[in-house]
Amino acid sequence: MSNTLETPRISVVIPAYNCDRYIGQAVESILNQTYSADEIIVVDDGSQDNTRQVLQPYSDSIRYVYQPNQGVSVARNQGLSLARGEFIVFLDADDIFLPDKLETQLAIFEKQPQLGLVQSGWRRVNKQGETLTEATPWDYVPELNLEMWLRWKPLGTMGTLMFRREWLLEVEGFEPGLAHGEDVDLILRLALLGCESAWLRQSTVCYRQHDRNTMRDGISQAKSINYVLDKFFNLPNIPLEIQLIENWVRYSTLVWSSWYLYYTGFPVEMGEYLQKAWKYTPFLAVETLINWTESFVHYSNSLGQSLEVNQLCNLPEWQNLTVWVLEQTLKQRSQSLEGGFKLL
Repeated sequence: MSNTLETPRISVVIPAYNCDRYIGQAVESILNQTYSADEIIVVDDGSQDNTRQVLQPYSDSIRYVYQPNQGVSVARNQGLSLARGEFIVFLDADDIFLPDKLETQLAIFEKQPQLGLVQSGWRRVNKQGETLTEATPWDYVPELNLEMWLRWKPLGTMGTLMFRREWLLEVEGFEPGLAHGEDVDLILRLALLGCESAWLRQSTVCYRQHDRNTMRDGISQAKSINYVLDKFFNLPNIPLEIQLIENWVRYSTLVWSSWYLYYTGFPVEMGEYLQKAWKYTPFLAVETLINWTESFVHYSNSLGQSLEVNQLCNLPEWQNLTVWVLEQTLKQRSQSLEGGFKLL
């Protein structure tokens, strides 16, 4: 490690759970950086595979800590409590950093010392590490502020972020009970407190898609991200301009949740979440149905995949949903007419 122990700059924390297939590559990607990390902390969250053995060859380069399984948020918080660096980076055990990750993000902090967070793009790769797509979220989110974080949640994996440690300590890290949406929850709390963020407009991490990804758990993901919004909008210090976009934020998040449920194979729950989205829709009935379809296409395209619209619309759950929307529209019109007669 090239930097002095007295004034460490960068600490990298890897939470690990049953990821012996990939964690060696994750550690190697840190060791091969153009700017060396001062410390690498691996928090083994109760792995039952060969994670400890795989990490043995790196024992001189990492700090390995084992804990009973308590979830990724607790594991990251444990790593944060041990880290001494001015800047903190989290790398999931199945992802890998691109070689100039640390150098390029640190350069942004040095140019803009008021920043608490630097976010980058990411590269989606398959389990062999082959590129699937490049995510460039700054194309639709040019600035990172509280409103943009809320509206778009431009997060792919924790590895895209570099934090100033003092800000993480200010908000006391991750919410321990969250296994999904914990990144969004953290960012919203930081932004609400005034933590400034900026883009590094390049990919810094390879986000691996494989059969054990936690993101494949569509039901838990949908519940968690909407819990995070409930928690956020119940806070007492929400600025007025943010209060005014609550309905749109809830609508768009519920539509995304519905698409993700469809994508991960839960069509019944997809329909249930779109019914929840109906409560917040800014559109008329037909426009809402069109928006749902277009949104599903957009979200699929963002993963480099095409969506068969006919296949979607022929789903019994989608057809039932269409009937339900029309019934709700007729009910609303009937109630409006009754209200008008009462006024007369």
